[in-house]
Amino acid sequence: MKKIIAPSILSADFGNLQRDIEMINKSEAEWFHVDVMDGVFVPNISFGFPVMKPLKQHATKPLDVHLMIVQPERYVEEFAKAGADVLTVHFEASTHLHRTIQQIKQNGMKAGVAINPHTSIYGLMDVLSDIDVVCIMSVNPGFGGQKFIQQTFKKVEQLAAEIQKDKLDTLIEIDGGVTLDNCNALFDAGANVLVAGNTVFSSPNPNDTISQLLK
Repeated sequence: MKKIIAPSILSADFGNLQRDIEMINKSEAEWFHVDVMDGVFVPNISFGFPVMKPLKQHATKPLDVHLMIVQPERYVEEFAKAGADVLTVHFEASTHLHRTIQQIKQNGMKAGVAINPHTSIYGLMDVLSDIDVVCIMSVNPGFGGQKFIQQTFKKVEQLAAEIQKDKLDTLIEIDGGVTLDNCNALFDAGANVLVAGNTVFSSPNPNDTISQLLK
């Protein structure tokens, strides 16, 4: 089973962003996770295209961009130009989800769909075969450092069963509250990608922590 660690740049030291990017480049992490928040869909605002530019310039690994914004379809082409490799939109923010998934793919990116803690995985069944990555939010989106929601394990198991039943290659990503205490259980439940922000960037040795998350 594929295992990927995607450190969240939202938790990096923005006074030393290039240093932290280069640290991830040299680590066992495979993706950079980039959270984009608009202050409307979620109660927080984060970076956009100005930060994407140095990320793309210095990162040697794929950029996994998570849009926590309303009407994400408005910006698909711009994020493709900014260097996103995976572009994830929220199920709850996308009125015409199938169309947006196709738009993402037509712009040369892998298509991801995120679901909030209150959203069932079964709302994705009609588009699951079109999705490259399903991001299960294991905290309520908008802020880092929140406590992991235990119901997430059940959702991962349910989604993994559906993916296996339909013989799909869709990856399951977990975003929020990932730690050294729950990473193994998440992989065992069927997750493929773990987003780790505070766990990585608050560590005295981030590279070792990334390696431990993969064990």
